[in-house]
Amino acid sequence: MDSYRKESDLLGELNVPANAYYGVQTQRAVENFKISGQTLSSYPEFIRGLAFVKKAAAKTNYELGLLEEQIYFKIAEACDELLAGHLHDQFPIDMIQGGAGTSVNMNVNEVIANRALEKLGKERGDYQYCSPNDHVNLSQSTNDAYPTGIKMALLQMNYKLVQKLQQIVYAFREKGAEFHDVLKMGRTQLQDAVPMTLGQEFEAFAANLEEDVEKLNNNAKLFVEVNMGATAIGTGLNAPLGYATLCAKNLAQITGYPVVSAPNLVEATPDTGSYVIYSSAMKRLAVKLSKICNDLRLLSSGPRAGLFEINLPPMQPGSSIMPGKVNPVIPEVVNQVCYKVIGNDLTVTFAAEAGQLQLNVMEPVLSHSIMENIQFLCNALDTLREKCVVGITANREVCLNMVKHSIGIVTALNPHIGYKNSSAIAKEALETGKSVYNLVLEQGILTKEQLDDILDPKNMIQPH
Repeated sequence: MDSYRKESDLLGELNVPANAYYGVQTQRAVENFKISGQTLSSYPEFIRGLAFVKKAAAKTNYELGLLEEQIYFKIAEACDELLAGHLHDQFPIDMIQGGAGTSVNMNVNEVIANRALEKLGKERGDYQYCSPNDHVNLSQSTNDAYPTGIKMALLQMNYKLVQKLQQIVYAFREKGAEFHDVLKMGRTQLQDAVPMTLGQEFEAFAANLEEDVEKLNNNAKLFVEVNMGATAIGTGLNAPLGYATLCAKNLAQITGYPVVSAPNLVEATPDTGSYVIYSSAMKRLAVKLSKICNDLRLLSSGPRAGLFEINLPPMQPGSSIMPGKVNPVIPEVVNQVCYKVIGNDLTVTFAAEAGQLQLNVMEPVLSHSIMENIQFLCNALDTLREKCVVGITANREVCLNMVKHSIGIVTALNPHIGYKNSSAIAKEALETGKSVYNLVLEQGILTKEQLDDILDPKNMIQPH
């Protein structure tokens, strides 16, 4: 029993590991919630977000005369250590839990209190000198500290996600420039359409994803409105006059984000609208990213019986029974990440809808779903860029031959010979196997000079 210390709470005494910085309420949560296997320590931005909140709260309490200077300084120092990445192994609780986030809030309260006690020369668990509740959680409730910590985490995580997204946009754009002169057939409904360049196709991938940079950043701006000072339900009970505004100001100063106090704290406390709209932006990104991966798989299909217009970097043998087979494993894994993101967005939707009266108790699964999505997308974007996009090469001759033998180029004849004649030429070409070019000349519809000018591929990839 020497390796444990006894702590007590509402429900009685409990053994806590002697070397742990967390306390009794964290220990209960560890025993109660064995759900996802993903702990709070899996999300360092979340720990830093909570440390931001606790440091701002302590500063506000000190400035309002509620916290002694020595205790404030030690709490602030403990928060700084968390912000620097220390003691993150002291957050062992599952991300999915009951209690509307109380276990998370108490985990951070206990770790900060026990680290502050050490700095004061006291024993861990000697809470009369620095209490998780009476000092670290002063003028707060789980219902304002926890969601504010989530928002500070998501602001950090969004910055990382946007960076990863910008990097893959750049990679696609580089390929667009590299393939600017590779003529190929465009397709609609998987049928030949009209010519384009492979460069145009890859530049379109870049532009498609680039739109989501602004969308993510704009939606993340909603996270700067916080409900600190709301305490239990938004009425501000047990928080002094002026606490909400001052705490938001201090939080802005500490984080560098333009944090503001919500204009109506009763409304802001159960509201999860910012999470819903941000999650929807990630779903939009996932849908678009998955479509691009589908296209990469189609364009690389073959090598003999598919499109085979591009080569994806070979990453591993593709079959345990078919020798020589190489599969598009990187786009495939990114597709699966996108499905996960789309599913998590539905979880966010249900969790947000489940709010009742003055609180939403489903914020743990809501926040976990969003944070998991950001992690998954960051990893997927890096994987797709590093192991696939930068190594893609073009099969130039394959692309050009498809253009030359495509029925689709007859579209360019419409303005010159009419839709009816063009349709007849296309039908005959399809039935006989002859080229559109030769049929037009055989039937004397146009001269060779006229036809060459109309069907010059360079005239078919832009307005003409």
